[in-house]
Amino acid sequence: MIDVSFSLESIEYFVLILVRIASFMSAAPFFNMSNTPRRVKAGFAACVAAIVYEILPKTALNYNGMLEYSVIVLKEVVTGLLIGLAANVCMNIIQLAGNIIDINIGLSMATEYDPVSMTQSAVTGSLYNYFVLLLLVVTNMQHYILRAIIDSYQVIPINGQNYDWNYMLTTMITLASDIFVLAFRIVLPVFACIMILNSILGIMAKVAPQMNMFAVGIQLKILVGFSVLFLTVGLLPYISDFVFNEIKKIMAMVIKGMY
Repeated sequence: MIDVSFSLESIEYFVLILVRIASFMSAAPFFNMSNTPRRVKAGFAACVAAIVYEILPKTALNYNGMLEYSVIVLKEVVTGLLIGLAANVCMNIIQLAGNIIDINIGLSMATEYDPVSMTQSAVTGSLYNYFVLLLLVVTNMQHYILRAIIDSYQVIPINGQNYDWNYMLTTMITLASDIFVLAFRIVLPVFACIMILNSILGIMAKVAPQMNMFAVGIQLKILVGFSVLFLTVGLLPYISDFVFNEIKKIMAMVIKGMY
């Protein structure tokens, strides 16, 4: 006979687990895609929370009244959001690199509406972002991201957060510097070719001033930019490795700053 009885304490404990996992999925890459129905996200979060509830050792919650319980819920929300945002911000490396590439090849004005992020994004940034998301699924990186929030209960139990804001500030500074370094590494082939092209156009403008280098340069920049993107498309797995390693490092640093 199956025992389906439960107590108020078990419901409170399950709600705290659900809150952390749901807030994580609302911010983490791949899980926060806007084209996924919200009921699917909620159902998936509830299923994961039910599994985690069964495998976690039950500990007593020490609180007095609804106000203290609300504080615990808020701490769980902040914990899930910080871990999810740590992974999601790393994905902005691709968007930043795409914006810089479009500025160099002259497509910065040709933005489009991205239904995933619900913002106006650059053409190259959207293209690279979808490629990296496909590689994320192929390499099962979404499993690592999901395991990260589940394993966080081992080091950050329910109501066991000890926020080290100085360490978190150091983590954010490290993330900001890494974003620009990795983005420039991605942009470097296009940037080098466009810089050489600009030097050639500058020399031609002095040699043949009667030519309209502005009109010629726009077409050449787009042609050279697309050619370089086509030739370097094979480097996308290495680009995704950069991004995924950054996700692992920053998520570990954020979790370390909360215990």
